[in-house]
Amino acid sequence: MSSNNKASYQIDGGIVDSVVLKSLLVSRGVKVGKEVYEKYQDSARLSTDPLTCNSFALSDGTIAQLTDLSFHMEHMKSMVRWDMLSQIKYLPQLKTDFSINLDADGQPRLYHKNRLISSVTFFPPTEFYKQKTTSGLPFLGNAVLQGKDWLSFQLLWKCDYALAGEPCQYCFSGGELASLAKRKKKLPLYPTPEDVADICEYAFNKEKIVNSIQITGGSSFNNKAEIKQVIDILNAIEQRIGKQNIRGEIVAYITPPKIKEDIDAIFSAGADRVSCSLEIWDEDLAMQIMPGKIKFTGRSRHLDSLLYIAEKYGRNKACCNFIIGLEPLESLFEGIEFMASHGIVPIASVWIPFGRPVLGEMKARDTTYYQAVEEKLSEVYQKYCIIPPGEQGLNVCFCRDIYIKNVAPTQAE
Repeated sequence: MSSNNKASYQIDGGIVDSVVLKSLLVSRGVKVGKEVYEKYQDSARLSTDPLTCNSFALSDGTIAQLTDLSFHMEHMKSMVRWDMLSQIKYLPQLKTDFSINLDADGQPRLYHKNRLISSVTFFPPTEFYKQKTTSGLPFLGNAVLQGKDWLSFQLLWKCDYALAGEPCQYCFSGGELASLAKRKKKLPLYPTPEDVADICEYAFNKEKIVNSIQITGGSSFNNKAEIKQVIDILNAIEQRIGKQNIRGEIVAYITPPKIKEDIDAIFSAGADRVSCSLEIWDEDLAMQIMPGKIKFTGRSRHLDSLLYIAEKYGRNKACCNFIIGLEPLESLFEGIEFMASHGIVPIASVWIPFGRPVLGEMKARDTTYYQAVEEKLSEVYQKYCIIPPGEQGLNVCFCRDIYIKNVAPTQAE
């Protein structure tokens, strides 16, 4: 079924569309039957290692993160010493009613409370995660394939805020770094620009499995050094594969610099969009949940950079990520409206509660919350001519899905 055809699914007696179903799947996780792995581990992009960022498509083509809750939790316990994982008070919040199992004909199906919800499709197998760069750095753990579109680099430089003991509560990588720093353990190696170029060359030229790149790192105290790092990465990509051979786009997530004009160099080096992400609009909540960002960068620097990009480079060139599920709808909608009204793309990334507890909670939002967010984003994307990045969307973000299903068809009319 084409991704432009709207599909509906029955959950607990109610009807939801694929955007809301994706939100529920991402935020609550899935249990995958052993027989599914046995059948598809060699013929599909499917692994029990959560670092491979498994994904799958629903019946209408919507791409969603496939987080097998059991494997994910085991991996986290092996990575980070979080005493909370053994605390029984979180266990009821770490369960899911979603599962993927084989039906009587041996086909993979999505179930909710053992009731059939949808057929599912996995992506073709890849050798990507078995590769290493010329320097010997494994692809696995340093880059991920997200659905059909994206090659994403999740942490290309360290997060100084986490190392200073002020990580964002929702960030798995930040929590890991803070834990390592507290225990005075060795920090992980980060990819060099040449490592990034190696990975891009493989994904774009050898397997031809992506069309866009997402560049992401930690929050830096040294803004000049971070911008130079991004530029070096973009230059290495240009030299290795050429911007003209990237059919999609390059989105760079950066710490907003003290001098906003420094962002110009990133666009000059080849970035199509730049994101300076606030994540949470409610200032009081932001202070509690992401103390480092508020303490060391501050809200005004984010807004100054975003408005500068929008004014100089035009609509849809600046992006601001919102983590959907962390704050009340009222404040979230205020932030979404502000960004869209200034030509800044509100990116909608679904909070994954089983990463880390936020304000002592690891419980996902309910269906009505995600339905309200979808309605609001559909409204502002249409009203302000906002176009989110990508073609088919990222695994945990549903902004592009909303655009494809709710906005693009009306614009075509």
